[in-house]
Amino acid sequence: MKASAMSLIFLIMLFACQEERLYCDTCDGLADMAYNSGFNNLNIDMSEPATGDRYKDIVENPFIKVSEEPVSTFSIDADGASYANVRRFLSENTPPPSGAIRTEELINYFAQDYPETNSNDPISVNGEVSLCPWQSGNKLIRIGIKGHDIPRHELPASNFVFLIDVSGSMSSDDKLHLLKEGFLLLVDELSAHDRIAIVTYAGSAGVVLESTAGDQKETIKDAIRSLGSGGSTAGAEGILSAYEIAQANLIEGGNNRVILGTDGDFNVGISNQEELITLIEGKRDLGIFLTVLGVGRGNLNDGMLEQLANNGNGTYEYIDRLEQAKKVFIYEHSKFYTAAKDVKVQVHFNSSLVEAYRLIGYENRLLNEEDFTDDKKDAGEIGVGQSITALYEIKPASSAQLRVEPTFTINFRYKQPDADTSIPIDLDIFDEGKAFTHSSRHMRFTASLAGFGMLLRDSEYKGTITWNDIYDWSSQSIDYDPHGFKAEFVSIVLKMK
Repeated sequence: MKASAMSLIFLIMLFACQEERLYCDTCDGLADMAYNSGFNNLNIDMSEPATGDRYKDIVENPFIKVSEEPVSTFSIDADGASYANVRRFLSENTPPPSGAIRTEELINYFAQDYPETNSNDPISVNGEVSLCPWQSGNKLIRIGIKGHDIPRHELPASNFVFLIDVSGSMSSDDKLHLLKEGFLLLVDELSAHDRIAIVTYAGSAGVVLESTAGDQKETIKDAIRSLGSGGSTAGAEGILSAYEIAQANLIEGGNNRVILGTDGDFNVGISNQEELITLIEGKRDLGIFLTVLGVGRGNLNDGMLEQLANNGNGTYEYIDRLEQAKKVFIYEHSKFYTAAKDVKVQVHFNSSLVEAYRLIGYENRLLNEEDFTDDKKDAGEIGVGQSITALYEIKPASSAQLRVEPTFTINFRYKQPDADTSIPIDLDIFDEGKAFTHSSRHMRFTASLAGFGMLLRDSEYKGTITWNDIYDWSSQSIDYDPHGFKAEFVSIVLKMK
């Protein structure tokens, strides 16, 4: 890796924009991101282990022979925490631990402008096949899902309970202070139909603000500003109090949600992860969903926070800076509203066309084949307007003939946010013999993120990928980028070259 003088970086970026015809705002966006994002010099020793935080081990999915297992089933993952966390590690010139690199979350951090269908379903689905750019002879399959957009004035009324960790470990500016800034932003997004309560926990749980109408903004903001840190962490007690308040103020047909902000350092009361998950699972059937916001470095319990969100019908985000807080609370505010829950994907591979396949990422979201039609089996949620993407690498059968029959059939199942019975959707995808360079910008940008994850973890499946490749694929596929996060990713990759 090499460090470049800032003036040279600007020239390279401007040249790239002119030569590669990037999104019209990308030149300014790349330059601004390079200056402001903290990635001025990435001199990272990738062999240096990170310490302090806690992560779940991840073993990458292997290739599976279609003759032995022709069906692949998984739950969607709407979380975006991994990318923001990895970005912070890199900004600190520290290699992210492999457990922090969840490829599906790197991919799904970024909004894709997938088209919506005119069906009555709350989600739309799409897919494509192209050649694989890092392994000669192999191909890539992209699966896209989009939660339908709902105009702001048509969103259901919200019953929010902010559950905020104010224990001693939260005292630094990148923890409680940052969470307070984020929650203040969310207050400005509320209407008079919404309600907010605030619960804190340290040595014990406390109610800082009873459920209050969303138009009482200064009252809510004053309560948030008053928060300070100190004490140990009775996290489970706080969760119980938050759910009790949410249930007492339940809005039938509304958006009932606990938003937990913490570094995950539960050390008083129920602290065993399995017990906490059991607690959360017992509450989700009430129709109260859970969003988890992780902050800080040094004792971040990433593995626990991800599992709490997974089992609480919600999502997990990591907030590393104010701009990320704006992404979570303002730019993607609609993700606090569930478009569909328990969304499952099942892919049937045609053995005459596909010899083997590998799902890239989603290692902790795999399901058994029979789980697909089991409506008691929990799966991931997708927010209003949110996009979800999955990528497979496949080894084609030697006798494969294109365009004659589907390369694969995708079956989806989802539930309405307040329903118990799933609804199926099916989609056939044909291999049209498309080169990677002729694939959609969605495919190329997704592949660049998959490659980013494989290089960071030095994956055995990385093939011929280089940082130059990732830069080329990402920089040439930026189009939809309303807040500049894709441009920032390109600037990060530029410094990794």
